[in-house]
Amino acid sequence: MEQSLNDKVVLVTGGARRVGAAIVRKLHAAGATVVIHYHRSVVDAHALAAELNAIRPTSVTPLGGDLLDLALLRALIEATIARFGHLDILVNNASTFYATPVGEITEKHWNDLMGTNLRAPLFLSQAAAPHLKVRNGLILNIADIHGLRPLRQHVVYSPAKAGLIMLTQSLARELAPQVRVNAIAPGPVEFPESGLTEEMKHAIIDKTLLKRHGSPEDIARAALFFAAEAPYVTGQILAVDGGRSANT
Repeated sequence: MEQSLNDKVVLVTGGARRVGAAIVRKLHAAGATVVIHYHRSVVDAHALAAELNAIRPTSVTPLGGDLLDLALLRALIEATIARFGHLDILVNNASTFYATPVGEITEKHWNDLMGTNLRAPLFLSQAAAPHLKVRNGLILNIADIHGLRPLRQHVVYSPAKAGLIMLTQSLARELAPQVRVNAIAPGPVEFPESGLTEEMKHAIIDKTLLKRHGSPEDIARAALFFAAEAPYVTGQILAVDGGRSANT
């Protein structure tokens, strides 16, 4: 699949670090021109852009902003079109994640977790849809297996990801036949920097069939598959979870 995306423009939200950065690197290596959206990771975003632009000049642009700001979402799409002329792939990767035990949940928790994990992907997809239709493009949502199996004490995050899974299938129906819409549901490929105890991490890994965690590269490979090798696939949720979803 080397250089299989050399005429494609991709926008990756939360693309400066972790899984997002792995997706950016993988799609860029396949030839894509990439817009890296970031919020607080200014230094990481510009460093990644500089790294990749050294390989292929002017092929990566970082754009900052808070996805909870609805006005920004359309602006991100418009800035991408203004910079590169078209958009082929939208990767809704940005996410917030933390525990919200019952009895401690606030409206701010709800607005933040639902906003980044569900509302932003919806309104970004809506703004991108007319441009993607012209290019027979792709929306790829990064969901979570805990949108299918709730994670203890994450009473807002899990429903937000469940909503993203249903949004994927709904948009696949609404935007067909011009636009494909799929999702990847990672398992324990990279633990968050806070919010999970070591005991919780071990319990999650123990529930996988492979008895180990994966890596951001595993998600990036799946993203490249959807972007370059799956023209007849839409409305699907691919679990990349070491067999967790098969372990009933």
